[in-house]
Amino acid sequence: MKKVLTIAGSDSTGGAGLQADLKTFQEYGVFGFSSLTSVVTMDPDSGWSHEVTEMPVDLLEKQLISVFAGGPVAALKTGMMGNETNIALASEYIARYPETKVVIDPVIACKGTAQILQPKSVAAIKEYLLPVALVTTPNLLEAGILSEMGDLTSIEDMKKAARLIHQQGAKNVVVKGGHRLGGDKAVDLLYDGTDFVLLENELYQTDRNHGAGCTFAAAITAGLAKGLSVPAAVALGKKFVAQAIKQGVQVNPYVGHVWHGAYNTAEHRITPEQD
Repeated sequence: MKKVLTIAGSDSTGGAGLQADLKTFQEYGVFGFSSLTSVVTMDPDSGWSHEVTEMPVDLLEKQLISVFAGGPVAALKTGMMGNETNIALASEYIARYPETKVVIDPVIACKGTAQILQPKSVAAIKEYLLPVALVTTPNLLEAGILSEMGDLTSIEDMKKAARLIHQQGAKNVVVKGGHRLGGDKAVDLLYDGTDFVLLENELYQTDRNHGAGCTFAAAITAGLAKGLSVPAAVALGKKFVAQAIKQGVQVNPYVGHVWHGAYNTAEHRITPEQD
């Protein structure tokens, strides 16, 4: 069984972050490790209000030491990193294992918060993480920040941003259109430095989509670990997350999550014995 690592924040409501990653890894049949960078908590008295608490870098390093005690993993992904110190440390461990396939989900803002990473952290993503990325998966907001293009409103904008991000070192760039792009299709764009591949499927009009970006990146990571090519891993990941969105779950009065078991109909795996 392939070993896969997520270096990411914790979402206590279970929809995004390393919880989403580990659920996705399980669905793909790979063994998931995790190293916690931050904790995202919700204040139920104010509804859609979150707070991000960063992990100290020495604690992150203890976790990474534990993960790599058995040697390299087949693939890893990064998500919300918290600060530039955590980013730099993660890059040190990535550099030690060049055979590991690396997916960088450049989480710059936490959905439901006004907390956008400080400019130093964005610069650290560019300096330390994009150059080691086999694949990076920015959404429109993140791609606009990383490319310094600002708001992206068209497929042509996505192509320009992908080129600029590729120039920063990422070998493959997936710009996620999501609901921000408009239209009646969910459009993502894959760029490998030469060719563009447009991936489209139905756009589900739902608010039960929390964790979709983390889940997509985790699915790509697991697919790569199991030997899929980048285009194949991205295409399967898109199908996986589409089903997760389509069958999303309302978990509390404020937020709805994607259902990570949807693609494999996981709810039917174990049923009570009949008397």
